[in-house]
Amino acid sequence: MSTPTRPLSPHLQIYKPQLTSVLSITHRATGVALSAGAIFLVIWLAAAAAGPARYAQVNAFLGSWFGMLLLIGWTWALFFHLCNGIRHLAWDVGWGFELPQLHASGWAVVAGSVALTVIAWAAGLLAMGG
Repeated sequence: MSTPTRPLSPHLQIYKPQLTSVLSITHRATGVALSAGAIFLVIWLAAAAAGPARYAQVNAFLGSWFGMLLLIGWTWALFFHLCNGIRHLAWDVGWGFELPQLHASGWAVVAGSVALTVIAWAAGLLAMGG
């Protein structure tokens, strides 16, 4: 008995990545990253409650190059998720479904999330006096 030949479902190896699909996948990934970041926030708060020695240990990690990379990445994930969430709210009311608007709002999400991350870190560094 032979199996009938039928078309296979399209998958990521067939389709060329498009801005909308990449942003959709990134939105989901940043949601996961924000959840992981929330765990780090709880660890930081628990360390603060545990005393100065534990708090210093966690701050030493967060001040390392890897810790700073995680914090910057978490900040970007927060702003990306926020900007893309606003884009989704516009879609919920029926705005922005034409292809030029989809591309413009997609690139605005990318640019806005990067700009907001830079602004937040610059403001934080200025507030710390460095």
